[in-house]
Amino acid sequence: MKLNKTYRLDEIAALVACEYEGDPAHQVLGINEIHLVESGDIVFVDHPKYYDKALNSAATTIIIDKKVSCPIGKALIISANPFDDFNKLTKHFAPKLGPKNNESGTQTKYPNVYIGHHVTIGNNVQLYPGACLMDGTIIHDNVIVGANTVIGHDAFYYKKTNGKYNAMHSCGNVIIEEGVEIGALCTIDRGVTGTTTIGSGTKIDNQVQVGHDTVIGKNCLLAAHVGVAGCVVIEDNVVIWGQVGIASSVKIGESVTILAQSGVMKNLDAGKTYFGSPCAEVKEKFRELVALRALPDFMKSKK
Repeated sequence: MKLNKTYRLDEIAALVACEYEGDPAHQVLGINEIHLVESGDIVFVDHPKYYDKALNSAATTIIIDKKVSCPIGKALIISANPFDDFNKLTKHFAPKLGPKNNESGTQTKYPNVYIGHHVTIGNNVQLYPGACLMDGTIIHDNVIVGANTVIGHDAFYYKKTNGKYNAMHSCGNVIIEEGVEIGALCTIDRGVTGTTTIGSGTKIDNQVQVGHDTVIGKNCLLAAHVGVAGCVVIEDNVVIWGQVGIASSVKIGESVTILAQSGVMKNLDAGKTYFGSPCAEVKEKFRELVALRALPDFMKSKK
């Protein structure tokens, strides 16, 4: 992101109330992530593993959480929380603007939002264009619902009779707890007779499907294209990366990490990392992959 004018280093440091090292008149032209930075840009770094990458990048101003030697021609902003201060700058220079003619002081509702019957919406809720909150949905405070996301659609629950599928009538609902953020084009189905729950602080990426009566715990992270079937229990602090599929009635323990494109077909123990389809603990699965790669050479040696 390029700024609307050239700023001085001391002006930028003042915005985040941080010390700096370098010429006070050092020029700042933009703010970018490490893979996009150009000369004149600010970047942040908050882990020793990436200090050298940030300091040697094209960025000429680095927000960093440790006092280090300042490279020639560059400047440092010394911050206790570089991520937070980087956010402060991006919010200052590119704030999110709500829709014109906002209908409520406690909610931000963009055009083409649908709200069904008996829906409860808390304070500081943002509903982006095309969001649908179906009947009985409960949204707690400080929730973000992305564009074209549907919360509370009927459960995918059928019985086959005389060669035809007949739907079970869904009379449950969805509860989205405080601080949840849901991306665009997500679908969260209502319970058949109970409640589908997304726990407080959980963040859901774009194009994620959550099935009926599933309970997702607090502070979980679900990346794009994750598909969660019905009646799944996901405990607190679970991380699920892209394109993971989770079968019905599975329980995933607290603080589990599931790597991308894994298939979960049975319960997963807490505190472990899993991979593969069907998934297993990551070290075990990687050993299997190494063995499979060696199999052609092994077969040739047996001829």
